[in-house]
Amino acid sequence: MRFRTLLRTAATVAVIASAAPSAYAAGPSSEAPAPGTKIVGGGQATENYPFMGSMQIRGRHGCGASLIGSQWMVTAAHCVANQSAPSLQVRVGSRDHATGGTLSGVAQIVRHPRYSGSVGPYDIALLRLSQAVNHQPVAIADGSPPEGTATRLLGWGQECGQYPGCGPAPRILKQLDTRINPDGMCAAGFNPANELCVYGTRTQTACYGDSGGPALVRSGSVWRLAGATSRAGQNHQTCGVGDAAIYTDVTAHREWIRSTTGITG
Repeated sequence: MRFRTLLRTAATVAVIASAAPSAYAAGPSSEAPAPGTKIVGGGQATENYPFMGSMQIRGRHGCGASLIGSQWMVTAAHCVANQSAPSLQVRVGSRDHATGGTLSGVAQIVRHPRYSGSVGPYDIALLRLSQAVNHQPVAIADGSPPEGTATRLLGWGQECGQYPGCGPAPRILKQLDTRINPDGMCAAGFNPANELCVYGTRTQTACYGDSGGPALVRSGSVWRLAGATSRAGQNHQTCGVGDAAIYTDVTAHREWIRSTTGITG
């Protein structure tokens, strides 16, 4: 199954997977990848984010991922639902997903044991890189950010909210400053125990191509990881409908991450 087949009709959940990973096919294929574009709204990254990673197949960006240890990254499970570790590479530590940073293979994919194989709660996976990388990881936030908390989203996803997307593939990372929504702003299927409802509009939101990428919160002068991009906040293919996007709450999975990776931070 290709990632594009995960893009539901307007009556079902819209995945925030990429126009590019929809082409990093879920199995062998000779079909050329579709172009990805940029996060909707926001602007180019104003800081270096050494923990930010671009998951790729055959050099094409697919999903985002966050480095949480020298050899471990966290992403969305739907990004790797039909992938094998040898098919993936991750470029870590560069705002340009085509060059710079460190390009590493993936030795192991660990999907959450309660992940159902489709988007929804427990949409989280861990990647063990084939080598340790010399980039500063991001620490996981101490707790789930409450309603109203300022958060920053990062990604290489498309810059218009419509499926199947628009524009040429980006190379430079984008960021968007927003906030945590009240739980009730996300549609049926949202689980407040392990997901975050993040504010966004049709012109300012995460979208296709941003899956797996981080939602960050400030702790003093440093960024901490709170969420990983999962899907649209309403049952609609157009990103930002209902002023919401759903992120997996990484802080809710701290114990599973610790038991899998040995990382305690």
